[in-house]
Amino acid sequence: MSHDITAIGNALVDTQFKVEQTFLDEIGMKPDEMVIQSRDEQNVILDKLSGLDLESVVDCGGSATNSLVAASYFGSTCHHVCKLNNDEDGNKYLKSLKEAGIDHIGISSNDQSTPTGKCLVLVTPDAARTMCSTLGISEHLNENDINFEYIQKSKIFYIEGYMVTSDSNFNSVIKSLDSLEGFGTKKALSLSNDGIVHGFRDKFEKILSYKVDYVFGNHDEALALTETDNIDNAIEILKNKNFTTVITDGSNGSFIVSGGEVIKNEGLEVKAIDTNGAGDMFAGAFMHAMLNGKDLYECGSFANLAAAQIVQTFGPRLKKEDYQNLSENL
Repeated sequence: MSHDITAIGNALVDTQFKVEQTFLDEIGMKPDEMVIQSRDEQNVILDKLSGLDLESVVDCGGSATNSLVAASYFGSTCHHVCKLNNDEDGNKYLKSLKEAGIDHIGISSNDQSTPTGKCLVLVTPDAARTMCSTLGISEHLNENDINFEYIQKSKIFYIEGYMVTSDSNFNSVIKSLDSLEGFGTKKALSLSNDGIVHGFRDKFEKILSYKVDYVFGNHDEALALTETDNIDNAIEILKNKNFTTVITDGSNGSFIVSGGEVIKNEGLEVKAIDTNGAGDMFAGAFMHAMLNGKDLYECGSFANLAAAQIVQTFGPRLKKEDYQNLSENL
């Protein structure tokens, strides 16, 4: 079977809360921070939240998943490489993928001591999202969970940057990239988080050595990748790279650096209430537009519009009809 996009990433059930900055101070976290925690550490925070009357939402998230959901609802055919346990969350996740029209190899673990992953997302009034992730079974992805033929027959292989945090996941990414030698599949990498880029630079450089075609990241992730402290210097460095870099910059819009040129897409004026999933939506929309023959400016324009829609929504997903309405702008 051939697909437009195959993505590899963590499968995490998101539990999202609206909190005040004082709550982040209490648990010792900063806005937009992302940490990997044990289930016990995550439960301590959940216990604190349980005594508060807060708006919350539960959905099947994960960075690559969010991008695939967007692309699939827009009309691309998608396959997800991720590891799910045979537990309540794992089966819920698999059902969610099927509802979005995303193919998956299926439940691959019955290890009840290592459940399906969870992500606790804390959204402050400034729309920043702070994440506490427990990867669970997700961090044990291996080649038995991968249909390499699906990757080889896909037009784009999309790699979630968070995969570098686990040796098993990283090795699975490398084996997938090795399997693409001699195939025409385009390779795309999401940087995912600036702290992850700083902390796992050698692994990112290893992935980039496979002649990646597209790199997606935000302002801070672009600075981390180029080891600079301002975006102008980062762009000058990226002009000399062999890959196309797509940089999101919030209300400032986005930049596409390709072949020594810079393409600017202006931002849209909206009231952001939640930035969780905005970059994922952007990447999914951009890839879908690209697969439909749009030029880089048009891809960025459509992706900006899609990201502007998701930041006005509490939670990482839109309603199915909202994706379909957005696709009419392509």
